[in-house]
Amino acid sequence: MTTLPGPRSAAEIRTYLKDHLNQALRRPGMFGGETALCLLFDHLAYAEHQETEWAQALQSLEARGVFNALGVTGALATVLPGPCDDGVASIYAELAHDRRWLQADRTLTTEDHASLRRKLTAWAAHDRTLAEVREEFGPPSVLLSGTNPCFGKTLAYLTEQATEPIIFFHLWNGGPDETDRIWRSIYDEPVLLAVRFGRGTFKDTLTFTPEGSRRRPAWHPRSSAGYYAVWPLQFQSARTRDT
Repeated sequence: MTTLPGPRSAAEIRTYLKDHLNQALRRPGMFGGETALCLLFDHLAYAEHQETEWAQALQSLEARGVFNALGVTGALATVLPGPCDDGVASIYAELAHDRRWLQADRTLTTEDHASLRRKLTAWAAHDRTLAEVREEFGPPSVLLSGTNPCFGKTLAYLTEQATEPIIFFHLWNGGPDETDRIWRSIYDEPVLLAVRFGRGTFKDTLTFTPEGSRRRPAWHPRSSAGYYAVWPLQFQSARTRDT
């Protein structure tokens, strides 16, 4: 008779969830978008005994305007053209960084981070491409989305200090056609729409390029009742589990 192995240790479970969270942040569309990210956060917060902190983080997102009735997805849809899974992942990447769950491919020194911040406003006053972002600031600490130039992506630059804000470059390259079946790229590579950093009111943390200002959506939500039905239940669970 085969003896089954016992349950995994708490450390193994936490490591497994952190690894999957970081994979989902890097390829959010493949993993299921915001719903998957929220579920991974919910499970990891429970494993780390941080349910209260997770609930407070969600309330902070709402207060800042980063979360609305359609989640973070809905908030981003008011400022960036969709679909924007990588932009959504950037919000959750900040929450992961706060808890030291985010695994960076490289980190900036405090001096390099401060230098980058000083350049941003003037640098983003002109239209930029993905190649120009990488040439100016180097490879990102975390690439949110894949490497295919036909699709948008978000580049994150951060230090090892959770107190230092992550600097995000939100890039875009078209979207699905009217059938939602064929992706229509507009450019040879993604173009920069906005740079984001800080924890103030959501729209105050964004600096738009000229292209980003032109592409800001007059937003009308699509019919996605099935997708968004998870939100009332999931977020209510995060808020009330420990009460």
